[in-house]
This record gives sequence, C-alpha cells and structure tokens, in this order.
Amino acid sequence: MRDQFFPLTAKISDVTKNKLHLIHVVRRYGPVGGMERYVWELTLQLQKLGYRITVICERCHVEKPPGITVHELGEVAQRPHWLAALRFDRHVSRWLTANPQPESLIHSHERISSHDITTFHCSPFATVFEKPWWKLISLRVVMQLFLERRELSKASHIVPNSPFIKQQLEHYYPELAYKLTAPVMPGVATGMPRTSHQVPTDGGVIAFVGKEWKRKGLQIAVAAVKQLRLTRPNLKLVVIGPDSSKIHHLFADWPDGYILKGWRDQADYAEFDVLLHPAKAEPYGMVISEAMAAKLPVVISDACGASVHVTPASGTILPHNAPISAWVNALDRQLSRTEQMPEFERGWRKVAQEYVKYWRSAINKKSSPEGRPEFSTSGWPYPL
Repeated sequence: MRDQFFPLTAKISDVTKNKLHLIHVVRRYGPVGGMERYVWELTLQLQKLGYRITVICERCHVEKPPGITVHELGEVAQRPHWLAALRFDRHVSRWLTANPQPESLIHSHERISSHDITTFHCSPFATVFEKPWWKLISLRVVMQLFLERRELSKASHIVPNSPFIKQQLEHYYPELAYKLTAPVMPGVATGMPRTSHQVPTDGGVIAFVGKEWKRKGLQIAVAAVKQLRLTRPNLKLVVIGPDSSKIHHLFADWPDGYILKGWRDQADYAEFDVLLHPAKAEPYGMVISEAMAAKLPVVISDACGASVHVTPASGTILPHNAPISAWVNALDRQLSRTEQMPEFERGWRKVAQEYVKYWRSAINKKSSPEGRPEFSTSGWPYPL
C-alpha cells in the first residue's frame, strides 16, 4: 500500500532543478475559517513562488484561484466528526490510487493517512486524558484518538502552527516528538490600520471576535466590560462571530452598550479601540495578529498561542484565570493609552518560505530506503 501512493522515484536533483509539485489536502478550501484561511493563503503564496500546487478538498468554497489545480471530491455528512474524517480519508485514498503522484509531496491539514507532512492547527485531542476517566469511554473518543495518532505516526514531519501546540504534542506524544519541526505560525494580511486617537474617558469600543465563544472567553469579556461601564458609561462591546440568538442571554440585564454582529468573514478592526480575547484555550488566535496588524491594542490571555507576538507596546497578556478586576484594569489602561500602537508584520510569503526546508527534508525521507513511516500504536491506550 505504501508504494502504491509513494513510489520511491522522486529524485532530489529533480526537486532542486524544478519546482516541487505540492499536493495540499484540506476538507474546505477557501478563507472560511482560521485553519482554512491558513491553507488558502499558503497555497496562493506558494503558487506565486513558482511551485506547482494541487489542492484535494471536499469542496472549494470560493472561486478557484488561477494557476492552482483544485480537485473537489464531494462533501460528506459532517457528523459525527470522526466518521466524516474517515470518509474523507477514504475519498482521498481512492483519488490517489486513481491518480498516482510519484514525484509529488503530499501536505495534509486533516486527519488522513496518505501524507508526507502534516500541519497541526489545533490542540491535540489527547488533552481528553486530563478529563475524568469515564469521559474516555465512548466510541467518539476512541476514534478521535485513533485518527490523531495515525495522522502523526504516518507523517515524516509534523509542523505545529504555534509554540503552544508544539508543547502539547511533545507532552502527549513524546515518542513522536522527534518529528516535530519549529512552529510555522500564521501570517497576516495588511488591512486598513486604525487611526491613532484619544479615546473618550467615558467611552470607547471593545471588540470580541470568535465563533466558539465559550472557549474564547466571552463570559469573561461581558463581565469585564459590564464592570468597566460603571466608570465609562458610554463604553460599547461589539461581539463578532457567535450566533446572536445563542449569546443574547449574556446581555439580559444590559439596557444598551452592546452590538451583536454575528458571523463576519473579516472584522473591521479599524472601528475598535481594543481587542479583548480572554480565551481559556487558543492554539494560536489569528484575530490577535490581525488586530495588531491593524494597529489595534489587544488584551488577551496567556492561553493564546499568538501571545508570543504581543509586546508591552502592543497590549496586555493576563493569566487566563485572572480575576475580572485584572481584565477591567488592563482594558482601562489600553483605552487610556497615548502612545501610538506599533504595526505587527508577518506576511504570508514568509510563512510559505519557512516551509521550504521541511519539504526538502520530507523529500529526502521519502526517497530513502525506509520510505514513509508506518502507523505506530506505541502508547495507544486502547486494544485494537
């Protein structure tokens, strides 16, 4: 089966002489989510750098970009998630069988089994082992752990997209840690910058951006802004991402001072004065780097992977379990600041360039007599 997908005919000299053919695998292709935007921007930049790019997906959600070959395999039922992942993996395997790619490198962003290199975009599911033992007794947990370990075992290189994710993978999969590369963190497009101005002492506009509002700490944001409104009565909280009907109860005792905008493809950070992101767990948090690129100060938790980019000049980092009073004080300081916010820069072209050394190494691995790694069950807690 290994040689069916990965015949050992790729020559290193050919890769050096000609641009490598890269096959990216993602279920949803297009800027329709954090991980999906990462893949979208990465493939666009790789095509501009001269690489031949093919994307295998369930569906392309935007107009197919010129110069990139996109193969849509058809959507599957989205739930249960583990079964959807298995079905997509089966479709990818069938496509590769019908369309052998002997001199290509397969770069996955999903829980598949036919890949050379994988980018890990989220916290590992293995964090479930931190929960009570009875929560492990379910088919969902068993299958999610199986899919995760298989993905990591079969890749020759595992690229975390933040230092936070790398630390977690090292902790939960120490026997596979030798495959981990340095993190390749998301880039950010330069948007309309916020104009530096003095925020009124009785007001300001605070933004919360995040669809998964419980994990990203909306309850903390609501409590902090509500308390700060005692001294800043004209302060407003703008919430972007969650379905308004699901969070309206959080504002039951608010007469005014909040705007629920629901889902947006892109927040207009130039309209706000501070981004508040008190997440309990955030592998990276692209909204943070997007805000800083727009020169918007941020107040975030230390559970955000993007916190490595936040300097004292660009915002405040607090423990994720800090008291509400700490969030209130941090917000007030950022609203009262007089110094100009520095612009954060990390272009997607740089992200693409950081991958080059890992692809070269993966080609070397693929061309070696050992070939592609086999699925390891070392450390697997369940009988197969």
